[in-house]
Amino acid sequence: MNAKVLLMEDDAQLSEIIKEYLEENGYDVKLATDGEEAFDMAYEEKFDIFLLDVKVPLMNGFDLLSKLRREGNETPAIFLTSLNGIEDLSRAFEAGCDDYLKKPFELKELLLRVKSISKRVFYHKADEKISIGNGVYFDLDSNRIQRDGETIHLSKKESLILKLLLRHRGKIVTPQMIFENAWDYEDEPSEMSLRTYIKNIRKTIGKELIENTRGQGYMLVAG
Repeated sequence: MNAKVLLMEDDAQLSEIIKEYLEENGYDVKLATDGEEAFDMAYEEKFDIFLLDVKVPLMNGFDLLSKLRREGNETPAIFLTSLNGIEDLSRAFEAGCDDYLKKPFELKELLLRVKSISKRVFYHKADEKISIGNGVYFDLDSNRIQRDGETIHLSKKESLILKLLLRHRGKIVTPQMIFENAWDYEDEPSEMSLRTYIKNIRKTIGKELIENTRGQGYMLVAG
């Protein structure tokens, strides 16, 4: 299943160039030309990534993403904009973006940033719950564990680690793979902190569901 991208860009020529390039690289791209159209589309369909221009009609990109975040939409977002002041950058991240790409940019750089976010996202249908085993379920949208009638919320890193283990269920996932998928650029990879996150996940879902192969990594046992 291809990752679905919502691209909001009011420059028709640029939007078509980006759309064609991303689709050539395996993405399914839907276009919006203003903030209100993009907001409606974000409600009507489930997207894996938002690519948002800032200076568009009806509702700018900052206000759009802020509104979506207030409504509980946590889809990863990258701003594409000619604005380059520190105040603009600050406003972008306050709105809830995951990355910020200044125009003009190379299409290859955009693809690299999209891939960087994509590899941390476990693509799924809305409201899908995954059975982990022993009556434990993982809600991929809310990052919550359901066990014995109890609901437990995982932290951002814990949920990213568990989603990676689910993608590779029955296979060993190395610490390096986890760092590449669950750690942000500014985070210093730490074996000690990783062990703490794994310990917390085990405590939540059941110690027996995650095996530790010394010197190699971790594996979510087959259900």
